[in-house]
Order: sequence, then C-alpha cells, then structure tokens
Amino acid sequence: MVMPAMESPPTNQVVDVLVASHREFLAFVQRRVGDRALAEEIVQDAMVRSLEHVGEIRESAIGWFYGVLRNAIIDRARRATVQRQRLDALATELDTTRADPELHDVVCKCIAELAATLKPEYADALQRIDVEGTSVKDYAEATGISASNAGVRVFRARDALRKQVVRSCGTCATHGCLDCTCGGRG
Repeated sequence: MVMPAMESPPTNQVVDVLVASHREFLAFVQRRVGDRALAEEIVQDAMVRSLEHVGEIRESAIGWFYGVLRNAIIDRARRATVQRQRLDALATELDTTRADPELHDVVCKCIAELAATLKPEYADALQRIDVEGTSVKDYAEATGISASNAGVRVFRARDALRKQVVRSCGTCATHGCLDCTCGGRG
C-alpha cells in the first residue's frame, strides 16, 4: 500500500509574503518607536526569530507577523525601561558616593599618591584632564601635541593608574573595598 505524500507547509510562500511586506512592517514599527534605525532592528530581529515558526502559522501571515511586531515593540520598551532604571540607580549611587566628602578625600588622597608614581606626562594628563576638568583638546594645545595623541596619552595614563591601584591595593581594588588602609595610607 502506497501512502500519499503529505504536503509540506507553504513556508516559501509565507516567507515571500512577509518579505514583500517589509516596507509596511517597517513603517508600522517606525511610527511606534520614532526611530528608523531602531525600527529596522526590531523588524529584522522579529523576522529572524519568526522564520523558525513560519511552518506553524495557521492564519494570515501578515496579521500574525503584525502581532509578532507588536510584542517585539513592547519587549524592547520593557528592556529600555529596565535599562533606564538601572542607569538611574547607578547615577543615584554615584551621587551618594560623591556626596560623602570624607570618603572622597580618602580615595582622592590614595589615588593622588599612586598617580604620582606614574610617568610624569601620564600624571600630568590625569591631573589636568580628570582632576582639573581640562578638555582633551585644550590639554593637547597646552602641551603641544595632537588631540588624538592626547587622547591616547590619557587612555594609557588611566590604564597605568588602574594597574597601579591593583598592584598597590590588591583585592581591595577588585572587590570594591573603600577602606583605603592598604600600604599604610588612610
């Protein structure tokens, strides 16, 4: 007895319909998120995730995909809200830390002592850019070097300072200990 061949779902046709409607999908998302690049990203991500489930569609492919897009927009908004909340919490934490003058003085004293052990041009770059608030461009002009060279210098200076803090403070630097009593400082 020969079994009739089962038809496979018309996945190619569904994909063709979805691809042909790309502009409409993009316009739909862009109206809701207000940013073309973000809309393109959402549509592309939704399309890629949806291709795995194209064979499961039992309704209008276009209607189904609009539902997928609505969910993707909501998910993106939720993730953005969570990210904003985390950034706000970090900003509040940083403001609280800065508000403690005693802690600020102890940390600054320790860091200043370590910065003094760096190459003189690194210590100078950190002092003028990070402590005094001089812009990299103004620092470059004052020292007679290019702005890109000044940017590299301050990057290397910060890296050297970070390594010096790790060497001097050991696990305190890694684990965030703010009781700076290592090496006799404090």
